[in-house]
Amino acid sequence: MAGRLQLIYTDDVGDERLDEFRDLTTADRRPDRPGGRGLVIAEGTVVVRRLADSPYPVRALLGVQRRLDELAGDLADLDVPAYITPADVMADVVGFHLNRGVLATADRAPQPSVADLVGGGARVIAVLEGVGDHENLGALFRNAAALGVDGVLLGPGCSDPLYRRSVRVSMGHVLRVPFAVASGPAEWKAALETVREAGFRLAALTPRPGSVPLWEAAGDEKVALMLGSEGHGLSGEALAAADVAVSVPMADGVDSLNVATTGAVAFYELTVRREGVAADARR
Repeated sequence: MAGRLQLIYTDDVGDERLDEFRDLTTADRRPDRPGGRGLVIAEGTVVVRRLADSPYPVRALLGVQRRLDELAGDLADLDVPAYITPADVMADVVGFHLNRGVLATADRAPQPSVADLVGGGARVIAVLEGVGDHENLGALFRNAAALGVDGVLLGPGCSDPLYRRSVRVSMGHVLRVPFAVASGPAEWKAALETVREAGFRLAALTPRPGSVPLWEAAGDEKVALMLGSEGHGLSGEALAAADVAVSVPMADGVDSLNVATTGAVAFYELTVRREGVAADARR
């Protein structure tokens, strides 16, 4: 591995230089807690590559020799330490056996404002409320990246998308999909108004009676697709703020899908299918 990457071999579990990677399963010591150091942690070669290619400044790497060798071409220009350890030492440091064999830490990057998120050429954004499960959140970001959603607005009750598990489940795509946060009631209300003023139609996904199929309501407008928590869905306040209530029709006996799955179906309808049809019509 050539370049500026600083290769450092260590087999000392107590090496203080590895503290950014230590005890990742201990809630009050995790380095990725927003209330703590707030670091971004990437796991595995695929996610580490995406971190290195993102706006998030990489701080350090920890891995076994084989995994760091696999990343040689992607990381050669990084001027950061890369700690190489045996697998058992790495497991003792992080608190569990990591099959993926490599970790990287990074500082957080500035996030766009709500106005910036919905500005420019954005046509479809996801608006999330109460999505507190890190795996669901990571899956939603992965789906958003795969299906061409332009950004994500995180409202009250959403977990931190840069928590390690969210980053892992998103396969690192949370590092490339722009997101803005509006967690307080006043912020949330103002954010939804900013979205509407930018020309977006607020479409609330809900299985409640009176909702219309998503594809009937979407038209060719800019759409802000609102998704709520796994259990309770969108709050009454969020539903009241929406311009239209929409649904994905279900077979008899099934009232809803997992929120990430619902998001994938709806994202496809609004981006791949709708935008593809519009593009064909313009030819």
